[in-house]
Amino acid sequence: MTRSTDRILTTHCGSLARPHDLLDLMKAKVTGQPYDHDTYARRVRSAVAEVVRRQIESGIDIPTDGEQGKPGFFAYVDERLAGFEARRGASSPGWAAEVAAFPEYYQEYFSHAMAGGAIAGGVKLTCTGPVSYRGHEAVRRDIDNLKAALAGLAPADVFMPAVAPSGVGANEYYRTDEEYLHAVAEAMHTEYRAIVDAGFLLQIDDPFLTDLYSGSPLSATERRRTAEMYVEAVNHGLRGIAPERVRFHTCYGINEGPRVHDAPLRDVLDVMVKVHAGAYAFEAANARHEHEYHVFEEIKMPEDKVLIPGVITHASNIVEHPELVAERIIRFARLVGRDNVIAGTDCGFSSQATYHPEVHPSVVWAKFRAMADGARLATTQLWPRWRTAPAWRQRSSGGSAGHAGLASSAPRRPRWPAQAVSGANMTRAAGAVS
Repeated sequence: MTRSTDRILTTHCGSLARPHDLLDLMKAKVTGQPYDHDTYARRVRSAVAEVVRRQIESGIDIPTDGEQGKPGFFAYVDERLAGFEARRGASSPGWAAEVAAFPEYYQEYFSHAMAGGAIAGGVKLTCTGPVSYRGHEAVRRDIDNLKAALAGLAPADVFMPAVAPSGVGANEYYRTDEEYLHAVAEAMHTEYRAIVDAGFLLQIDDPFLTDLYSGSPLSATERRRTAEMYVEAVNHGLRGIAPERVRFHTCYGINEGPRVHDAPLRDVLDVMVKVHAGAYAFEAANARHEHEYHVFEEIKMPEDKVLIPGVITHASNIVEHPELVAERIIRFARLVGRDNVIAGTDCGFSSQATYHPEVHPSVVWAKFRAMADGARLATTQLWPRWRTAPAWRQRSSGGSAGHAGLASSAPRRPRWPAQAVSGANMTRAAGAVS
């Protein structure tokens, strides 16, 4: 896991808006209309190249392909896994309690956002047969496109997202949900392994973990049992993959709504860190979750884990001020150690291929630049020697050479501040301020 060994690194959560001409081709593909396959493949490849270069130009140290080749979350799953039946009709929102509390707002919101602007109507994926992996060619294409896009570039590292087993669909085939999730994890292991073997960091996307705690009708005991089942499935899919090659991302979805039913980070954190990952990305930059850095005043993370808190949000078109971004970074750095923090985003900016993403693409790039500027400001506070360094040095890489994910050869610096650690599990600090 590339770490912020001598400056604060920046990354994000994956999805970015697709160009409109690519959306037109995607729409033809997913709706069964005629389209030129070679033209489509070339446009996806060029879109990946464009978006990777734009990320680096905007100050992103650890970029990805922007999921340019994925028409949408469920279309991606349907392409990769056999054993599912796609049923037309928008799937139920993950924030049902929110919709029930604010029906008028969400009626208007869904008319233009989410599926309202997507290239195709929503589908429900239902498991109706044995699950197996069939996405070999698709993941190879994604990997080849990303490698081609990186030619001549030297980011600190590179990541590629893949779905968690819990987010795949409903089960109508397996005897129990545990058997079902185990089968999905077994199939997705092929994709997880391919990404890591290609030299990229693997990011597991799992917004479904927080769904269990956000207005769920399940009892506390049932929520806990289900969450641990989700985590066991993820870990089965990750078997044999070194945790330091894995990032785990959870969030509350792309939802520019009131969000009064979002689960507190404290409820999810102890289950989340049981995932065999080296870094954990979560929301920390919006009005419902910014205060939750206080959780880490009481709960201590294992020393070998990295946090990727959101320091810019996907839930607003306001561009965060770099000084605020720096403050957010420094809060976490002072609690878990500066080299254990990478600046990130709350969520992706276009999980569905849509003509109307919630945050306009031009604003996304401005947000990325603000994050990079904020990371440089935080660096001068966390590493005082940078305060007198030439400007060009403040932008030099502090991570690994190239994008193969090799650990930095730079010597480890002391934690700031030093943290007491209790083995591989989090412990509550006696007398800590909550």
